[in-house]
Amino acid sequence: MVLTSDDTKSTGRRPARSNQAERGARRPDDRGPVKPGLAARAAASKILAAVIDRKTPLDGMLDGDHGNPAYRVLEDNDRALVRAILNSALRHLPRIEAAIASLLDAPLPEGARALHHVLVVAAAQMLYLDIPDHSAVDLAVEQANQDPRNRRFAKLVNAVLRRMGREKDEILSRTATVPVMPAWFLSRLEKAYGRAEALTISDTQLQPAAIDVTVKSDPEGWARRLNGLVLPTGSVRLANFDGTIPALDGFDEGEWWVQDAAASIPAKLFGSLAGKRVFDLCAAPGGKTAQLIQAGGTVTALDQSESRLRRLTSNLARLGLKAETVVADMAKYATDELFDAALLDAPCSSTGTTRRHPDVLWTKGREDIAKLAALQERLLRHALTLVKPGGIVVFSNCSLDPSEGEEIVARILADIPDVERVAIRPQDWPGLEMAISPLGDFRTTPAMLSLPEGFASGLDGFYASVLRRGD
Repeated sequence: MVLTSDDTKSTGRRPARSNQAERGARRPDDRGPVKPGLAARAAASKILAAVIDRKTPLDGMLDGDHGNPAYRVLEDNDRALVRAILNSALRHLPRIEAAIASLLDAPLPEGARALHHVLVVAAAQMLYLDIPDHSAVDLAVEQANQDPRNRRFAKLVNAVLRRMGREKDEILSRTATVPVMPAWFLSRLEKAYGRAEALTISDTQLQPAAIDVTVKSDPEGWARRLNGLVLPTGSVRLANFDGTIPALDGFDEGEWWVQDAAASIPAKLFGSLAGKRVFDLCAAPGGKTAQLIQAGGTVTALDQSESRLRRLTSNLARLGLKAETVVADMAKYATDELFDAALLDAPCSSTGTTRRHPDVLWTKGREDIAKLAALQERLLRHALTLVKPGGIVVFSNCSLDPSEGEEIVARILADIPDVERVAIRPQDWPGLEMAISPLGDFRTTPAMLSLPEGFASGLDGFYASVLRRGD
C-alpha cells in the first residue's frame, strides 16, 4: 500500500524533462551518438502502441524490474519522463488525435500505426507538458528517420509538428470540447447518467488523482499532521501532495495506509464487526482487510494469487495487523464453517479509476465488461453461500457501468428469494448523500465531492450494495 505521486497530476503543462542519460550512447550502426532523450521517446512510443493496439495494461509495462525492456534500461529521470508522456497522451488521446487529424491534408496510410504513435507522443509533450517544442519536434523527426517504416514520412512529421507549435493555442481551444473518453464508453455513461453528467465524468479524467489515506484513529489529528482534510468517509486527503509516501509522518509506525476515499466505503458498510468472523474475498493488496480488522473482525483473507497474498501480509505487518490467509480460487472455495460476514470487492473493468489508470478505457472494451460482469455475478452468488443465515455480504467494485453493479444485484434479488437488500441510509453519510441511490446502494462517481482550493476534488467511481442472507 505504498503509493507514489502521479507523474501527471496537472491538467496543464508541467515540467517533465529527460536527464539525458543517453548522451554519449551510440547507435548500433555506429553512425554517432544517439540524441539525448531519444530512447525515452522511443520507449514511450513502443509502450503507447502496446496499450492502444495490443490492449496491454500500462502498469505492468512500467514495472522497473519486469516491465517493457525499452523502459527498464532507462535511468530514473527518463522513466519519469516516459510516465508523464504516456499519462498525458492517454488522458488526452481523443483531443490529441483530433489535433493531428486537423493538421494532415489526408489521413495517414493504413499500416502507419508506428508513425501515428510517434506523432501522439510528440503532441502530448507539446500540448500538455512543459517540454520545449523544438525538442519534441526534433526527436520525433529523429524517431521517424530511425525507423525504416517511417523514414519516408520524416518531412511530414516535421511539418505537422512545427505547425502544431505555431498554432498551439488555437489547437487547444479547438479541441477543448472533444470528450476525452472513447465514444463507446461515453455512450454507456450517457445511458446510465445522462449526457451532462457523462461529460462531467469524462472531464474529471483530466483532473489530478488525489492521495487519500485511511487512518487507524483520530482523522482530525492526522489531517493536521499530514496537511490534509478529513473527508465524509473519514479518510484524510493530502493537499496537492508531490513527494514520497514512506517519508510521511506515521508511515513507518503503521498509523495509516493509502486508499482512495471511495475504496474505503465498502468495508465501513458492515459497521462494528466485534466478535464476528469475516471473510475478505479477492482481498489483496489488503486495504479493506485492514479496515475489517480495525472494525473488530476476525478476518480471513482469500486471494487466488500467492504473491498478492504475500504482499497483503507484508502490508498488514507494517500496520501491526494480522489475518488468516487462504490461497484459493474464490469461485470454487467451500467451507463447513460459515462466516458472519463477507466482503466481495470483485474483479471489474476498473472504469471508475481512469484518473489513476488512464489506460483502462483503451485496454478494455464492451466484451471485457460483459465477461467481467458475468464473473462478478458468479462470485456474488457463491459468496452468499459462504455466510451463515442472517449473514451480510457487501458486494463492491470500482466500475462506473451499471452492468457490473446494479444489474447484477437486481438479478440476484429476483432469483434468490432468501436474499434481501439492506438499504444504506443517506443520513448515515453526511456529505455523500448524493451517492446513495433510491434503492439504497452506494454509487460514487469521479464528479462527486467538490473540495476547497488546494485539494483535488473527486473520488474514484465505486459501487457497493449490502445483501443479507435470509434466516
